[in-house]
Amino acid sequence: MTSPPPGKPGSRAPNVAAVLAYIGGAITGIIMLMVEKRDRFVRFHAMQSTITFLGVLVAHLMLKGLPLVGQILYVPFVIGVVILWVALMVRAFKGETWKLPYIGDVAEHQLK
Repeated sequence: MTSPPPGKPGSRAPNVAAVLAYIGGAITGIIMLMVEKRDRFVRFHAMQSTITFLGVLVAHLMLKGLPLVGQILYVPFVIGVVILWVALMVRAFKGETWKLPYIGDVAEHQLK
């Protein structure tokens, strides 16, 4: 799961497509899975984005449902999600297959 060697024309296209899979969370992850059928690098990032951000949505809804604890934990949760989101996009743009613990393995397994 590597991207084309640098220097070739269009060599950034898979990296940009992988970043696009993260831009809109699970929605763009699903779109990229439907659009991209061949590039394993892009499909991995799209699947990881979908699983990760569906999990973030569930966690968000759970925190919003907890009166006091949810309010206390909400801001650190959002900060953590934003940091993770940016890190995933940066790594994808660099052409790295950065597997999140557990989620990355699930994403790879789903693509087999």
